[in-house]
Amino acid sequence: MLIELDVNGRRHRVDVDPDRSLLSVLREELALTGSKYGCGEGQCGACTVLLSGSAEKSCRTPVAKAAATRVTTIEGLERDHRLHPLQRAFIEETAMQCGYCTSGMIMAGVALLNTTPNPSKDDIVRAMNGNICRCGAYPQIVVAIQRASREMQGNAPTQKKTQQRERRP
Repeated sequence: MLIELDVNGRRHRVDVDPDRSLLSVLREELALTGSKYGCGEGQCGACTVLLSGSAEKSCRTPVAKAAATRVTTIEGLERDHRLHPLQRAFIEETAMQCGYCTSGMIMAGVALLNTTPNPSKDDIVRAMNGNICRCGAYPQIVVAIQRASREMQGNAPTQKKTQQRERRP
């Protein structure tokens, strides 16, 4: 079946089974490999993308469902060659270790910040529930989301304490 998708602001036509997972179409047909296959059951969050701004697990989303939405992947977050504030915050706060979950974590975090510009720690923990980091970088992920929130609201990001210590004589 011919399905038209709006992915990262570009229109794509793909001839695929409408029940095929959005994740497999993104990765195999459109060569957008930022979304990862983790569990295939929608439990780990590595495959998270935005469908019209809402976080969705693309491994469990039929591609036909995505046809009526705007799909945003990790590759679609940068604007004018600048990373999204949350992408920058993940780097600055070292909110990753192996990096496998990172794109899904960032996409879930972006969805949260789109609806809750100034989330509390509890808001962040609730929104990130269902996204698993096997390396255990959860504290840094919370800090990165808080940092991006401040930046997106026009407040200068604070430096990491380790960076502040390193700069002292």
